[in-house]
Amino acid sequence: MPMYQVKPICGAHAETDLPTCMYKLPNIHAQKGNSCTPEHALQNGEVDPAVKALEARQDEIMRKLHELKAAVEGLAKTVTTPDADLDLTVSSSLSESASSTTFKGVTDLDNVLGKDLGALRDIVINANPAQPPLSLLVLHSLLCQRYRVLSTVHVHSSVSGVPPQLLSCLGPRHADSYARHMFQLGFTLIWKDVPKLQMKFSVQNMCPIEGEANVARFLFKLLAPYPSDPALATMVDSWVDTAFFQLAEGSTKERSTVLRALNSALGRNPWLAGQEFSLADIACYCCVLQSGSASAAPANVQRWIKSCENLGHFSPAKLLLQ
Repeated sequence: MPMYQVKPICGAHAETDLPTCMYKLPNIHAQKGNSCTPEHALQNGEVDPAVKALEARQDEIMRKLHELKAAVEGLAKTVTTPDADLDLTVSSSLSESASSTTFKGVTDLDNVLGKDLGALRDIVINANPAQPPLSLLVLHSLLCQRYRVLSTVHVHSSVSGVPPQLLSCLGPRHADSYARHMFQLGFTLIWKDVPKLQMKFSVQNMCPIEGEANVARFLFKLLAPYPSDPALATMVDSWVDTAFFQLAEGSTKERSTVLRALNSALGRNPWLAGQEFSLADIACYCCVLQSGSASAAPANVQRWIKSCENLGHFSPAKLLLQ
């Protein structure tokens, strides 16, 4: 293909070698002596007000397009579900009661999940009904006391015969569940035949999270930041791993060892991470309960179990096992 050469356009008339079939463009330079001066350039380096106005209009249009995109995404979520092949929508709930559990520091959803642009931020969890995630029910209860949460339970076609208590584990259906714009978080629990608990989130660049321990860590960060002290944060993580890998999945000998360690730690402090209630207490309580070790637990562990239950957030987990 031949290349066309553009000749300098300084002067009264610009000449080019462009084909005659193309439109002629207006000369955007004015002649002044032997130099080329832009028509819109002002003295002292200032920008033409017309150019400023054009840039402002462009910024406003981009802002409105961004808001429109967020609104369309939010509207799309009112008619579609985050997971395919759902057979039954069971329940929705909204709770705005004040939290009776105090945490050091308060998490800002925008800092953790990104700025809210109008679309509901959905947490979608696939869980096997043969292994109900008790810790997630406790964390859901705490989230409902901190935020406006739209909670729903679905049953996937891969499972059948789900017990009634699993269908209602997130509470009764709320009258305003159709109005998604009223809520800050969407919490969707799907009973599905999966080998390991999975969590998806409505952030496009976020990878799915697997394992109850990892999902519990993510959800707890929506309630309170992890301890700033590295040693304390490591202690919390250690108890969480111990709960899910030794209490929940370990042998009888491993469970006995963990119960002794719990009894020793709780003899020094009211909670596992010291003076403050933390994710370590949620994880260990749920795994002690689910493993059937509560009745044979040592004295300090028994006292701690009652302290957890007095908070009120553990009722959904306890009812699920009855």
